[in-house]
Amino acid sequence: MSKKENNRLAEFRKERENANEKILDLDNLGIKRFFNLDTNTYKEGALPVETKELLGLVASTVLRCNDCIDYHLEQCAKAGSTKEELVEALNVALVVGGSIVIPHLRHAVETLEILEEEEILDS
Repeated sequence: MSKKENNRLAEFRKERENANEKILDLDNLGIKRFFNLDTNTYKEGALPVETKELLGLVASTVLRCNDCIDYHLEQCAKAGSTKEELVEALNVALVVGGSIVIPHLRHAVETLEILEEEEILDS
């Protein structure tokens, strides 16, 4: 994994944080409520955080959102998911979404490598 590829995830994190700040600075009640709903959805509940993040990863992969895939892969790793669990979840997404998911699966595999390199995900 080259430094340039590693910078892709670091750049994504920074851009996401900056963009979210700008969005919330718009001070729109509906937008704030949606962000709050999103945040609270992934908190511990009847389902553990790890399971919710895996569900988010599968949905994001099927919906073909690379930004969301990156976000949920990192959150899954931080919640304790193993690489084997993440690969299995990505397989579910591939089966549900079909071959159109393959380019996003490639992206996910690159992100997994970055997370391993950063030691956020155990190899």
